[in-house]
Amino acid sequence: MRAVVVGTGRMGTLVKAELEARGHEVVAWIGEAGNADGAALTSERLAGAEVAIEFTTPAAAPRNIERLLEAGLAVVSGTTGCDAALPHLEHVARQHGALLHATNFSVGLHLMRRAAAMLARGFAIHPEFEPHLVEVHHSAKLDAPSGTALTLAKAIHEEAGIDVPITSIRTGKVPGTHTLSFEGPHESVTLAHTVRDRAVFAAGAVVAAEWLRGRHGVYWLDDVLFGRDG
Repeated sequence: MRAVVVGTGRMGTLVKAELEARGHEVVAWIGEAGNADGAALTSERLAGAEVAIEFTTPAAAPRNIERLLEAGLAVVSGTTGCDAALPHLEHVARQHGALLHATNFSVGLHLMRRAAAMLARGFAIHPEFEPHLVEVHHSAKLDAPSGTALTLAKAIHEEAGIDVPITSIRTGKVPGTHTLSFEGPHESVTLAHTVRDRAVFAAGAVVAAEWLRGRHGVYWLDDVLFGRDG
């Protein structure tokens, strides 16, 4: 697989290493320098690429993704905090390429989301249990709440109509922890997911890119992990 990596920060560096470890060719690694408004994403720089993996910032990601899609690439993006741009980008993907955007590329987290939805169905008829979600990330993370926390809360609301308050903590170098609790008068139920190494996100993004190559349209990580109807 021939890939472009957009983003030279921690995640971009891990993605590049994971691609190379799995035997893929990185035809371009593009950072912030010279890429204002996606200016570096030219046909010359992208020549020969089949997929692109994008981990940048909420301000830069929409234009990056748009230009990659317009070049006909299958694009995997893990940048959070740019949800408002997604409907337009999905429209572009249906015309030109393929897009898979996820707030978290961990298999464990997506299984937790499914478990949370199942719990929410049960607790919907027991309003004495009050939900709460605490998410902890490193101090450099820009968005709060995290995209993952919002995804979990949205899944619970869609499944059971339950609103989940979110507490965000930014401290140190924590890769990411999400703890969902349902607190009752005399007992509590807790689901927790803890990332020990950011490499899990890079590995998931590369697996998603391998799956997305050659496809067209808009997809979700559930399609990769559980099948198109997952």
